[in-house]
Amino acid sequence: MKGLFITFEGIEGCGKSTQAKLLAEYLRNQGKVVFLTREPGGPKISEQIREILLSTKNNEMLPETEVLLYMASRSQHTGEWIIPALEQGKIVISDRYYDSTLAYQGAARRIERKLIDSITKFATFGLKPDITFLVDLPAEEGLSRISYKNADRLEKESLEFHKKVRKGFFEIAKIEKNRYIIIDGRDSVEKIHKEIVKKFEEKIRKVKNETK
Repeated sequence: MKGLFITFEGIEGCGKSTQAKLLAEYLRNQGKVVFLTREPGGPKISEQIREILLSTKNNEMLPETEVLLYMASRSQHTGEWIIPALEQGKIVISDRYYDSTLAYQGAARRIERKLIDSITKFATFGLKPDITFLVDLPAEEGLSRISYKNADRLEKESLEFHKKVRKGFFEIAKIEKNRYIIIDGRDSVEKIHKEIVKKFEEKIRKVKNETK
């Protein structure tokens, strides 16, 4: 594919959504064609699944149901939006992708990684991100930034759950060293953005030099 696929990951309240938008704006100002999206969500069908997944009315949802719904949303999202955008040469930035499933449903819900990997390969048509920014933040600080009254089903999970999610992301980062870039989410929004731009440009230069 001719495009570039960038994903943002992290625990709840880490600021990744803000940083995904800021990077998209920066790249557009550089003359790049950028497609910004999110998970769960994106196309109409995926957004409908998002409502089911995040609704606090569905607290009885089983982990197995949860992971399959995320995969269904992701499959539609990838096939309908992401792959076509990449084929058109666009830079696709997604606020979350399959690493979130490995962290939330794998590390925190204890669903076997091999099973998640197998379903992921099917649901994503084998697509993998080129670059992943992990905006890291202690779970306590991330949750403190969220209004509990307006929190969704996953945001209302226990502190221990979110600590497991954070640990899960670090485990993925160790395995996926070539595409993962860890960013300190405790800094100011502006400082984090500048660091992301710096790391992004360094990564692109490195890739270009390797392909010469």
